[in-house]
Amino acid sequence: MSKKIVVLGGGTGGTIVSNNLRRHLPPEWEITVIDRDDQHIYQPGLLFVAFDLQKSKTLVRSRKKYIMPGVNFVIDEITHINPDKKEVKTRNHTFGYDFLIISTGCKIVPEENDGLMDAWGKNAFSFYTIESANLLRKRLQEFDGGKLVLNIAELPFKCPVAPIEFVFMADWFCKKKGIRNKTEIELVTPLSGAFTKPKATAIFNEAAKSKNIKITPGFELNAVHGKEKYIESVQGDKVSFDTLVIIPTTIGDEVISKSGMDDSIGYVPTHHNTLKALKHDNVYVIGDATNVPTSKAGSVAHYEADVVVFNIMAEIHGTKPEEIYDGHSTCFIVYSKGTSSLIDFNYKIEPLPGKFPMPKLGPFSLLKETKMNWQGKLGFEWLYWNVLLAGRHLGAPPTLVMAGKEVG
Repeated sequence: MSKKIVVLGGGTGGTIVSNNLRRHLPPEWEITVIDRDDQHIYQPGLLFVAFDLQKSKTLVRSRKKYIMPGVNFVIDEITHINPDKKEVKTRNHTFGYDFLIISTGCKIVPEENDGLMDAWGKNAFSFYTIESANLLRKRLQEFDGGKLVLNIAELPFKCPVAPIEFVFMADWFCKKKGIRNKTEIELVTPLSGAFTKPKATAIFNEAAKSKNIKITPGFELNAVHGKEKYIESVQGDKVSFDTLVIIPTTIGDEVISKSGMDDSIGYVPTHHNTLKALKHDNVYVIGDATNVPTSKAGSVAHYEADVVVFNIMAEIHGTKPEEIYDGHSTCFIVYSKGTSSLIDFNYKIEPLPGKFPMPKLGPFSLLKETKMNWQGKLGFEWLYWNVLLAGRHLGAPPTLVMAGKEVG
């Protein structure tokens, strides 16, 4: 009798976890990945598209190409998940499962923000999809000064370092264009500073100050007024703009909500350390679909995939899943074309200075702007397509390593 694992979503998490499981499991285990399309997008590249450092067509490849032989890849729309019956319905099929892995991701919903759609593509832009990144690129090509505002509409949102990268890159971009002296750059955020963790926030705040970038914290967006060119907070504060770059409200996939499995905004309540769905047996959650309190970033999905595979293998062998995952996340933060910083942290331990991945040797420096980190950021794309998606191990554990970090 065949045994079945169904993976919902063929993005970063879904691809890595299915490839990894295929390597570990005998052939009688059938693994099926379901996604609505065959377009795998390398998301970190979208910011580069906006600044014309990368062409969007280089970021899109076939999902199927990166899913191992021996894994069924189905292109279909997932319509309902029934954890009691252990089945998933799509437009055309019904799939039973022994284990379900939810990796349905998240998406921006600009229509959820008052007034945003009236300004969308006119003087309000984003870089979280191929289309929006290309529109923003065109706008930045034409930009000749004025007030450039980056606003985070609300929490949670995808990749907490992207807004910082955007304003730092905008500073570099305007200098290169010779218009920095007639450009104001402002980061408007619901957070208490540039980032979610205090030490890194202090460092990024300092870097922003040295680049003459204003940070307006504690701003909860109420509405966008495109014609009048200002955004307004729930508290009634107003920030004017000539060009608004916004990270709109972000939600999980509708199928999670429709199936009654969500936390009210489309994310699955997930055990922070085992990555099991809290309310359902034989269901694991990975990547942006979880509600765990760490970044919605690709590195998180890479680390989580190891934990999900380990725990499913444990359950198959009759033992309990282990509380392994610690919220580990690693992110490059681009400061300019040619320099980048790097952070490595988890739920409890915030980003610290030091070397990564090897103590003392690096070659990358943590919480420090270096040219080597820029090389790392560029090299990561090759690594992503050729090593990480295949579910191959780099020898790095999924949890945070303290060796090489400077504490105190």
